[in-house]
Amino acid sequence: MQAMRKERRRGMRSIPNGLESYLNASQIDTLQEVSGFGWELKYVRRPLFMEPVPILYNQSMDRYAVMDIDGCMNRSIEVALRH
Repeated sequence: MQAMRKERRRGMRSIPNGLESYLNASQIDTLQEVSGFGWELKYVRRPLFMEPVPILYNQSMDRYAVMDIDGCMNRSIEVALRH
C-alpha cells in the first residue's frame, strides 16, 4: 500500500498556464534558438525563495537540460526530476 504524500505547494497551482511567463528575456531568446533543434520547455521548477528553474527536454535525444538565469543551457543536470 502506498503512503499518501503531503502536498507541499500552498496557494500555487501544480501546473501553471504560460510557462514562458517565468522566463526572462535571455531565457526566451535561448528557447527560441534551441526550439529549432528539438528542445522544448517541459516545465519550470519553482523552489522557495529562489529564481524559477526552467527545464527543457529534447524528445529525439531523450535528454533534459536546465536553463540558467543567463539563458545558457546546462545538460549536466543536478536537479531531481520526476517524469
